[in-house]
Amino acid sequence: MSSTTTSTPVSQRINAWCEQHLSNRQYVLLLSFLVGVGAALAAQVLKWLIFEIEHLLTAQFDSTRTNWLYLVYPVVGIFITALFIKYVVRDNIGHGVTKILYAISRKQGHIRRHNTWSSVIASAVTIGFGGSVGAESPIVLTGSAIGSNLGNFFHRDHKTLMLLIGCGASGAIAGIFKAPIAGLVFTLEVLMIDLTMASLLPLLVSCLTATCITYALTGTDPMFSFHLSDPFTVNRVPTAVLLGIFCGLISLYFTRAMNAFEQVFGRFSGLWSKLALGGTVLAILIYFFPPLYGEGYNTIHLLLGSSHEGAVDVMNNSLFYGHTHLLLLYLGCILLFKVFATTATNGGGGCGGTFAPSLFLGCIGGFVFSRLWNAYSPMQIDVPETNYALLGMAGVMSGVFHAPLTGVFLIAELTGGYALFLPLMIVSVSSYLTIHAFEPHSIYSMRLARRGELLTHHKDRAVLTLMSMDAVIDRNRPILSKDSYLGQAVHVVAQSKSIHFAVCAADNRLLGIINLNDLRKIIFRSELYRMYRVEQLMSQPPVLLRTDMSMPEVMDIFDSSGAGTLPVADAEGHFVGFIQRGKLYASYRKILKDFSEE
Repeated sequence: MSSTTTSTPVSQRINAWCEQHLSNRQYVLLLSFLVGVGAALAAQVLKWLIFEIEHLLTAQFDSTRTNWLYLVYPVVGIFITALFIKYVVRDNIGHGVTKILYAISRKQGHIRRHNTWSSVIASAVTIGFGGSVGAESPIVLTGSAIGSNLGNFFHRDHKTLMLLIGCGASGAIAGIFKAPIAGLVFTLEVLMIDLTMASLLPLLVSCLTATCITYALTGTDPMFSFHLSDPFTVNRVPTAVLLGIFCGLISLYFTRAMNAFEQVFGRFSGLWSKLALGGTVLAILIYFFPPLYGEGYNTIHLLLGSSHEGAVDVMNNSLFYGHTHLLLLYLGCILLFKVFATTATNGGGGCGGTFAPSLFLGCIGGFVFSRLWNAYSPMQIDVPETNYALLGMAGVMSGVFHAPLTGVFLIAELTGGYALFLPLMIVSVSSYLTIHAFEPHSIYSMRLARRGELLTHHKDRAVLTLMSMDAVIDRNRPILSKDSYLGQAVHVVAQSKSIHFAVCAADNRLLGIINLNDLRKIIFRSELYRMYRVEQLMSQPPVLLRTDMSMPEVMDIFDSSGAGTLPVADAEGHFVGFIQRGKLYASYRKILKDFSEE
């Protein structure tokens, strides 16, 4: 077994006992149970912290007027979080699910220890003070970190680490939402852990364990109260398809706008400049639109309620209070500005995810769609606003995450709306197909996909993604100077078993290569050793590989060039080493074997 964690007598004794008394399958199931316990408890701690901070800060607000503290709290929250991350954590903990995908594809499943607690503290402060993000991505990262570090502690192999990461993510989703099926499906769709008989049972154990613990601590009621008073009928299928398309467009807008606004923050390097921009944007938006404060679950509760007055209460604490005729305009502005509030929170130094924002936008989008449809549609088909608010949640989640099954099961389990399974599927699939026509990757995976670091269900591409350029580069061959005589070069390379050598300038820039096979006619003629210099004998390689190339690119170059060995240089042209086709293919076969084993 391999591990990056230092062995301890305790872990060695426990590991030895378990390996002696348990089969490997039983051992993994025990670990998945422990991961489920840890993920559920972490989720409950995070939810409790968020509630207590938000209640302490806002419980005394007068709902009939605005409050100037909305201009202060969000800035204070992301400022505290930014200081905590910079001086205590000293690591980037944003984009939690993206970090998990990166750990799976490029770091052999190893997630740093601080991720088992740092995201909980950072996101609790951010959201409690009003940051317009969700707690789910941080808790998914926390659960996965628990799985990764538990596997490391017990010296589990790479394949088991990958599975325990999936168990942690599943348990986190199941625990925070009381949604065991959604937790399982999320891991398969978003983290792209392969569904096999070897992985299904541990994932289920983690999901069920986390859900049962959450039930024991908070009760069995669904997260959102929903009562189906108007069942779905076949004549509403066209409206469900249209709602799905509408949600897909909202998802596309959210994804593209978030990426564009993130690039604005990327141009700033200092903490204060990012905080100034993010804090200003966030504070102003929350002041004018208080539903943007925090996760936004109170707004979802109001819109899923059965009364018209409940929807109007969304305008509490705002300048729009009492202007009920402006409700749709108010909600439309929130649809437009939510993405900027979310991005400003993370870009300004806060910590949070996009789960809650997608549910929030979906609920508002479904409500607005149904209200407009009922008011202006020429078709005599009435659609219930609460039902379509719920369907919108599934639609936007499916679009943003490119995960239609997760959207269906999560919303059904969140609300107990199992009677709406058919329209949930229609809306989710329509939304997914709509955004997929424009954006092939989810908001989590698109950053890694651009760099060729995304692990997918495509086995060949997944193996290439798992391969590391560093692992196949030979850096130990001697380097030749262009001014050296042939005799000097022969003396240098005599101790090496290789036949390809780099010729470099004084600054280590690659000038050419020497192939000993091309010099066989003169290499053993000592009388020629002082007649030729290396510069006269070197040749240019057919292709020069770069360290920033992806492994699929490297494979394609070897296939197209037919070369057996190629030099590698960094982005500035400095020589790094050689890659041999045989070593490259051997590494590929080894990873494929490990990846395919049950």
